[in-house]
Amino acid sequence: MLFLVVARPISLAQSAAKGAASPGPGDAQRGINLAENGHCTEALPLLKKAVHQAMNADVKKRVGLDGLHCAMTHSASSEALDFVAVLVRDFPRDPEVLYAATHAFSDLSLKASEDLAREAPFSYQVHELNAESLELQGKWDEAAVEYRRIIEINPFLRGIHARLGRALLARPQPTPEAVAQAKREFEQELEVDPGNASAEYVLGELAKQDNDLSAAIRHYSRATKIDTDFAEAYLGLGTAFVSAKRFPEAIPPLETYEKLAPDSPTGHFQLALAYSGAGRKEDANREAALQRQSAENLEQVRRRAADALLKQAPGPGESAPETPKQ
Repeated sequence: MLFLVVARPISLAQSAAKGAASPGPGDAQRGINLAENGHCTEALPLLKKAVHQAMNADVKKRVGLDGLHCAMTHSASSEALDFVAVLVRDFPRDPEVLYAATHAFSDLSLKASEDLAREAPFSYQVHELNAESLELQGKWDEAAVEYRRIIEINPFLRGIHARLGRALLARPQPTPEAVAQAKREFEQELEVDPGNASAEYVLGELAKQDNDLSAAIRHYSRATKIDTDFAEAYLGLGTAFVSAKRFPEAIPPLETYEKLAPDSPTGHFQLALAYSGAGRKEDANREAALQRQSAENLEQVRRRAADALLKQAPGPGESAPETPKQ
């Protein structure tokens, strides 16, 4: 099994040349020397101890990176996790640490998936991993097949009916038959797991698309009760009340949504409609002004992002910068 090798830190000589503090004598120094000279088996016990005892930040980072490199190249998964935990805790913004952690987590994930396929090749978990991988590739029909296989193995497994429903809806322009089947899957999900707020929310969305506002309100309301921080469910509930012209009832969920997502132009717009319909003109005018301001702010963010992408794009006759090799 091949693993991406975690990038080793620069040599001690390079570190000293840059003015970094040299590690003191003891376990840390010996561990670093052994690791950077290719003796990981001997280095690991010393580095495991030193990463928790080193007081100097430069030494601790060096110990952690060397230890992570040794652990990953010697298939010591549990020890790798210990090094990663210390590094990301103590150096949360360090790009070298984040780069190493990214590769470590990726490799550990790959190893775990291969272990699963080897140890339990006929388990539903293998089908679930396959389905998730297919979803990432946009292969929704193939993912749906995997989810159906899981349901055949265990029809009462929480979350799987909802995932099948999601795969059916994620197809480009799903057919009415696919939408109807997805709806049945979300309903079955709630039979298995009545506390699935996401299933209630999707059923609310589907009911709203069918202009069945009473059903939409019922599903959205349940979603907000199951998950009191589900912002989009509050927006859906308030929007459904507005569409049904039940303006006073729309105000509380929309106010809650505004607290959870204060920068959303949609929230301000819907709340302005609710206030206006309830006769609260001053509040409606305030929300309309906030909607315009938040929309302008969002557009500015989009323009800055677009400008940044244009600046990165190669000019006429220029080639795109090469991706650094790992």
